[in-house]
Amino acid sequence: MNPHSDPIPVDPAAGVVPRLEVVDLTVSFGGLTAVDAVSFDVRPGEVVALIGPNGAGKTTVFNAVCGLVRRRGQVRIDGAPAPRRTADLTARGVSRTLQGLGLFTGLTVRENARVPVAARRDAEDRVAARLRSLELEELADRPVAALSYPDRKRVALARALVTEPRLLLLDEPAGGLGSDDIAGLGDTVREVAAAGCAVLLVEHHVDFVMGLADRIVVLDFGRVIARGTPDEVRTDPRVEEAYLGVKATA
Repeated sequence: MNPHSDPIPVDPAAGVVPRLEVVDLTVSFGGLTAVDAVSFDVRPGEVVALIGPNGAGKTTVFNAVCGLVRRRGQVRIDGAPAPRRTADLTARGVSRTLQGLGLFTGLTVRENARVPVAARRDAEDRVAARLRSLELEELADRPVAALSYPDRKRVALARALVTEPRLLLLDEPAGGLGSDDIAGLGDTVREVAAAGCAVLLVEHHVDFVMGLADRIVVLDFGRVIARGTPDEVRTDPRVEEAYLGVKATA
């Protein structure tokens, strides 16, 4: 049995408090249960992926963690209950990207990246460093509307990272990207995790997930059907049936 397959106990004395801990998370819309008693955790320096078919409840889990939908169950950040307001989440070190990017297309790359840290004295230094790390310096003064989609994705990532988050939520970060851009994204996520940030991502690009994630949680119809390392999940018959569509070979 994989020792990382299930959420670990919270033991502050032992220093093993997960950065994010989700316990029996449930979200209902009317009579529809979109997320049903989902539990998992993400630890500092770790990349955990949520995968599953369309409609499995992945983005709803993100929205519930961020307090954007009514939730039942427990969501804890660094051992304490997660706040529901965006500003309070940011103050607790949480940052998130969106599927729709959510950029201000009339602003420049630099101005978009500056939005989350505009009130900080070191805002310009943070923005410059992040744009440099994502190779966006030459585009810094261009309006976002003039950029290609992959470049816009990098701007959205820069905006999420400029706050130097301790917990980063990435919603389909590889969507719409070519192989070179996906490789660069993987390098960036690994660097962020290596610096101690906990990363939770939702992604449909299976190869990207299998090569990046430390652990994977698989959802289907709002429930966890499998969890474990990429190798464990890849050969789980429940995952093959529900999501991957390829039977394991002997």
